[in-house]
Parts: sequence; C-alpha cells; structure tokens
Amino acid sequence: MKKIIISLFVVLATTTMFAQVQTTPMSIVSPDSAVTYRLFCTQNKWTYIKLNTRNGQMWQVQYSLEDNNMEVPLSLITLVSKEEEKNGRFFLYPTQNIWNFILLDQLDGRVWQVQWSTEQKNRMVIKIN
Repeated sequence: MKKIIISLFVVLATTTMFAQVQTTPMSIVSPDSAVTYRLFCTQNKWTYIKLNTRNGQMWQVQYSLEDNNMEVPLSLITLVSKEEEKNGRFFLYPTQNIWNFILLDQLDGRVWQVQWSTEQKNRMVIKIN
C-alpha cells in the first residue's frame, strides 16, 4: 500500500510539473525593463508580435522553414509623445482568443485590443475605452 501511495504521488507531481511547463512559454518575459523591443509568442508557432515597449508600435513577425518569412506592421502609430517614451512602458498580454492580445500602457493604464492575422484586412489595433 505504501508503494502505491508513493507511486501515485510521483505520478501526480510529474503531471503537475509537466502541465506547468506546457503553459510557461506564453508567459516567459525578460525581467529587464530597459529593453526597447520584445517578442511575444502567439498561439501560432510560426507567428510572434514585436513590440516597441517605448511607444507602442507593433509588427507581426512570421517565420517558416520555407521562404515565407515576413515582418509586417500591426500599428506604426506612436501612442505617446517623444518626451513620454520610456523603455518598458508598453506590454502585451495574451487572451484566450488566438488572434488577440491586450496592449497595456503600464504608466497610465490605457489599453488596446491588438488583433494579428495572416490577412492584412484582419489586422487591427483598437483603443478600449
């Protein structure tokens, strides 16, 4: 009976650790707020969002094993004045929707919905009021 309990404990502990490892890639972030650019994972293994943490500009970055690599703008609009720019000011948070993120201005609390897509007409950044 003691062996069964120990075995069960090992299996549960291993399963819990494996489940935590599976969810970690979406939340891995450099603790260095001095960086200007960050790459954020999407739920699509080929697509990332590059964020300028100083002013909120964003690009969709896609890579492949073929020649389909690209970097296209999601938003080239600067969300703060030049004087207000600061490394680490903006940060992206994933949502449950594979195509959407929430962009947060960590200094004043403003938020935007960011939608990436393989089709240009479906890419957008909308301020949430």
